Amino acid sequence: MAGTWDVIVLGAGAAGMFAAIEAGRRGRRVLVVEHAANPGEKIRISGGGRCNFTNTGIGIENYLGQNPRFALSALKRFTQWDLVARLDQAGIAWHEKTLGQLFCDGSAKQVVAWLAGEMRAAGVELWLSTEPGEVTRAGGGFRVATPRGVQEARALVLATGGKSIPKMGASPWGYRVAESLGLSVTATRPALVPLTFAEQELVWIAPLAGVSAPVRVRCGVGRFDEAMLFTHRGLSGPAILQISSYWREGERISVDLMPGAESAAGFAALLKAAKRKGGRISLAQALAGALPERLAKHLGQAVPGPLAEMSDAKLDQLAAGLHDWQLMPVGSEGYRTAEVTLGGVDTGGLDARTMEAKTVPGLYVVGELVDITGWLGGYNFQWAWSSGWAAGQVA
Repeated sequence: MAGTWDVIVLGAGAAGMFAAIEAGRRGRRVLVVEHAANPGEKIRISGGGRCNFTNTGIGIENYLGQNPRFALSALKRFTQWDLVARLDQAGIAWHEKTLGQLFCDGSAKQVVAWLAGEMRAAGVELWLSTEPGEVTRAGGGFRVATPRGVQEARALVLATGGKSIPKMGASPWGYRVAESLGLSVTATRPALVPLTFAEQELVWIAPLAGVSAPVRVRCGVGRFDEAMLFTHRGLSGPAILQISSYWREGERISVDLMPGAESAAGFAALLKAAKRKGGRISLAQALAGALPERLAKHLGQAVPGPLAEMSDAKLDQLAAGLHDWQLMPVGSEGYRTAEVTLGGVDTGGLDARTMEAKTVPGLYVVGELVDITGWLGGYNFQWAWSSGWAAGQVA
C-alpha cells in the first residue's frame, strides 16, 4: 500500500535508528525500512555480545578516509559523553576496559532494545523483513519501492551499512543507491580484518595457532601496541585488525615481538649477558620470561643450540629480528570476517554538519556507508551515533 512520510530511513543499524529517533523527536513522520528480521543485528553481536559502544578518547586521529576531518563536526556535536549520558538515563550499566573502550555490563541486546524503545516513543514506524527495491527521486523528494507498496518522502536517509559480514545480509546495495542518486563512491575494501599469508610464512605461523602475544605492529603511518593472535590462516587479534586498515597489497608489515624492550640493541645486550652468565641455556629458555611459552619454544626450535655457541653478531641478528619481524601478507580474510568497510560515499559530496548531499537536497548518508572508518575499540559505533544524530536534526 502506497504511503507518504516526512523521512524514510533505509537501514535499522546504529546510525539509521539514531537518525530516525532524532527526526521522530522533531515531530517528523518517520519510516525505517530494514531487510533483516530484527533491528541492530551488528550491535547485538558486537564486543563479544556486550557492545563496545564508544571510546573515551575519540579524536580525529582515530579515523581514516580520504578526508578524516570531515567527521569532526558530527563527533564534536554529539560526543561519546552525550551517548553515555543517554545510556545512563536508560539504566544501561557499562564499564571501561583497556584503551578507553566502553562496554555494556550486560548484553548488547539491551542497547538494541533501548533504541527500539526510543524509536517507538518518537513515533517511528519500523518495517522489518522488508527488502527495499528501486529508489528514485520524485518531484522534490524520493520514492522507495517496497513489498508493501511504493513509499514516498521528502527526505531519505541512507543507513544501509557497508559490505562487512555478508552472512548477516551486508551487501553493496547502499553504495549502488547512492551512485544512482548522483553521489560518488570511493574504492571500498575490508577493514579491521585478519591478514593471510603465503605457504612459506604459514609453515612457521600455523603451528602457533591459538597463541596470543602483546606486540607492536607497524605499516605506513599506522602503529599499534596491542595483542596479536596466530591462526591457521595467518595473523589476527586487535593489533592485526587495526593495522589491516593501513595495509595495502604488496606492502610489508613489521611486528615487534618484544615491545617491552627499549631497543633491539638493548635486548641483544640482555641475550649476551645471559650467554656470559649461563651459556648453556637455550634461546627458548632465555625468552621464556618475555614471551608466551609456545612462542618461546617455537623460536628456540628455529634457532637450536645453547647461547654459548652463538656469536654476538648472531645474537644481534636475533634481537633485531624479534624487534622487526618483516612479513608480507598476501591478502585478508575479506568481508566475511571484516568488522567494517573502508571507503564509501565520498565526503566531498556531503555537508559535514548535516550529512546531507550537497547536490541532492533531502538525501542524507550516515554511518559505515560514508568514507569514514574508525579504529577498533568503539570508534565506528561513535561515528554511527554522531552521524545519525546530525542527520536526524535536520532530515
